[in-house]
Amino acid sequence: MNYEPITAVGIDVSKGKSTVAVRRPGGEVVLTPFSVEHDAVGLSSLVKTLRSIGGDIRIVMEHTGMYWRPIALALKEAGFFVSVVNAMLIHDFSDNSLRKVKTDKADSMKIANYALSFWAELRDYSPEDETRQMLKMQNRLYLRTQKSSVVLRNGLISLLD
Repeated sequence: MNYEPITAVGIDVSKGKSTVAVRRPGGEVVLTPFSVEHDAVGLSSLVKTLRSIGGDIRIVMEHTGMYWRPIALALKEAGFFVSVVNAMLIHDFSDNSLRKVKTDKADSMKIANYALSFWAELRDYSPEDETRQMLKMQNRLYLRTQKSSVVLRNGLISLLD
């Protein structure tokens, strides 16, 4: 029987770079948290690093703004299991820690712990999610444009009166 260890990768996404932590069950830290730039070189080195680990890998990141998209797409195209989770779920996740440390390294470790705890329930990111995100963004832009149009029209009417 061939046993592949499960490995959780937690990615704390920021604007220009992300912090990545890699853990296994039992508190084993495979890779201490490290930073990755959001460019082609940084993402390709992240893919190479994760491939060198081996085993059953699941990558989890928070759904914050739009910064997560290039990372999720690059890792998904590389063939990894990627799950993009609502930030509130991870924020509310108890890490069994009395200290409330708020750093990128601590957050990436917390996300990796979340991935290990909810291993079976994680939902795989799919291109349909990408299409849905684009439709949501276009809908928001349309509604904002409509609102601006109404404000301008009302202003014009009040000027004419």
